Amino acid sequence: MQMKIAHVEAIALDMSLSEVFKGGTYQVSTRPTIVTRVHLDNGIVGETYGGDEFHTQRDIVRVIRDHLAPLLVGQDVRDYQRLWDAMFKLNLDLGNRGLHQLDMHPRGILMQAVSGLDNAMWDARGKLYGAPVYKLLGGVRDRVPVISIGGYYPKDGKDPLDAIAEEVDMVRAAGCIGIKMKVGRASLEEDFARVRAARQAGGPDFVITVDANQGWDPLDAVKFCVAMERADLGVRWMEEPCKWYDQTDGLMLLAMKTSIPINVGQGEISGRACRDLITKGGVSILNLDCTLCGGITEWQRVAEMARFMNVEMAHHEEPQVAVHLMAANPHALFVEIFANKQRDPLLWELPDGFPKIENGYMQVPQEPGLGVRLREDVIERYRVA
Repeated sequence: MQMKIAHVEAIALDMSLSEVFKGGTYQVSTRPTIVTRVHLDNGIVGETYGGDEFHTQRDIVRVIRDHLAPLLVGQDVRDYQRLWDAMFKLNLDLGNRGLHQLDMHPRGILMQAVSGLDNAMWDARGKLYGAPVYKLLGGVRDRVPVISIGGYYPKDGKDPLDAIAEEVDMVRAAGCIGIKMKVGRASLEEDFARVRAARQAGGPDFVITVDANQGWDPLDAVKFCVAMERADLGVRWMEEPCKWYDQTDGLMLLAMKTSIPINVGQGEISGRACRDLITKGGVSILNLDCTLCGGITEWQRVAEMARFMNVEMAHHEEPQVAVHLMAANPHALFVEIFANKQRDPLLWELPDGFPKIENGYMQVPQEPGLGVRLREDVIERYRVA
């Protein structure tokens, strides 16, 4: 049985969005991603896409092609632990200066490159064994509840309370059981009114999660969470509440003041950083992204650690891979999509026949591997030269 890696591809894509979407601390006007393919010498091709990095997209592709591909070619694709360690421990000079904070940028480039290849190799392994990836990882369920990322700040002139109420109706119509809405850009009072409007529009059973994108200092985060609790808004989690420079003590302070679960970790690039968020930040949920943190291999390691520490798992976007991780772990929560197709057009154009959503659940693909076939014509249309 031939299982060796013959060659590797990395293809950068980018597409302009029809409007600008504004979150708590950022705005989005394009949808970039990287397609990765791992070809085996028996003809099997593992492929997927992921990531939305636009500043360093070319650097990520270059690391895959020039540095990681030579490590993988000729190797047995089944040896995922060994291959992951070889990529992770690569002594690669991307301008590293031996200074922790300054070096996070080049290390982020490496980890996104590792992630793309690791995920593609899992697709190849599933095809090699004739099983979906979620079955290889443990197989807990064959459908996953789905929520929509949304609640972006409306264009000037539109009432924000009317806008969120309309969006809740749209999210329901798209088959989602809830929304993850943005806060952190407006005043605490305005954002509180928007969350309350979402609850009024959605009713008591509609799932509402709140994402500040690291927009507040810890004391403002405490004020906001306490206010939501007093108003009995039934918020499922508070995501990324504290600013980037207060990600342990600030989170722990908030966790001591509120019973709303704290969800962080979407920007972490290592399992060890997730360990610190649990032990030093008191978080309840990790929203780790397998297109950033080192792929399915590292994500699953974190999930196994979190389970023993009574921490639930979520996944930041990227449902084409995340649905398998959510389906493979008993302490995993929802898969996330953008019900507004203008926010992530690639999800509705690039995969062939995915996603399948019905009655609030996303069906896990049952074909071998990740089960998501990519449309070649779409790849060519948005390929970055």
